[in-house]
Amino acid sequence: MLNLAAYHFAPVDDPRALADRLHEAASLAGLKGTILVAGEGINLFLAGEDAALRGFVAALREDPRFATLQAKYSHSERMPFARLKAKVKPEIISFRDDRATPLAAGRRAPVVDPPTLARWLAQGRRDDAGRPVVLLDTRNAQEVEHGTFAGALTLPITRFTELPGALAPHRDALRGTTVVSFCTGGIRCEKAVLWMHQDGMDNVVQLDGGILGYFEQVGAAGYDGRCFVFDDRVALDPQLQPLAD
Repeated sequence: MLNLAAYHFAPVDDPRALADRLHEAASLAGLKGTILVAGEGINLFLAGEDAALRGFVAALREDPRFATLQAKYSHSERMPFARLKAKVKPEIISFRDDRATPLAAGRRAPVVDPPTLARWLAQGRRDDAGRPVVLLDTRNAQEVEHGTFAGALTLPITRFTELPGALAPHRDALRGTTVVSFCTGGIRCEKAVLWMHQDGMDNVVQLDGGILGYFEQVGAAGYDGRCFVFDDRVALDPQLQPLAD
């Protein structure tokens, strides 16, 4: 089975109509998983036969709104989802701050690509300007238990909406550093960076593609353990192999 994790911010005027269309296309392709649609974009967790899933993504990219959608793929021996669901939500990941979206900011959050981050880690956690690098994990405590970047700043949160309050005690210590926000696939760390910029922290970038993108491009460099995923595979190692298969 081929597995897909992907999200894309784009204005969606009729989320229900798009959710229904994507559900029909995914069903015809024999895919299972979850499709989330909101006025700010889409968030996908799907699995199926290789050609069918890649065909679904190719057709989705024919829509100009999603032409640059980034897809992160991994494999499993069996289907990790029980059924196919398409849901309409207020946000494609709940944060409850209208500033935390590229649609409000007018641009994506600034990024660092995985090879550059790996180089910064190899340089003793210094960026190319010599500033200290702090890795900020925006995931919840359950996910962190499975693994995170060595020495990362982790927060005692159970849901993403708790991040602003949990980060508050650390803000003074983060001044003068380059903060790299990261999460599983990129959506939470992107929203977190946009919120932090709007809230006066301009020294923050997101890890482009999240942990899964890092595993795909770099592997294990600087990472301890696995990355929790929200399906029957439980967690993936840096070779994108599942804990349960």
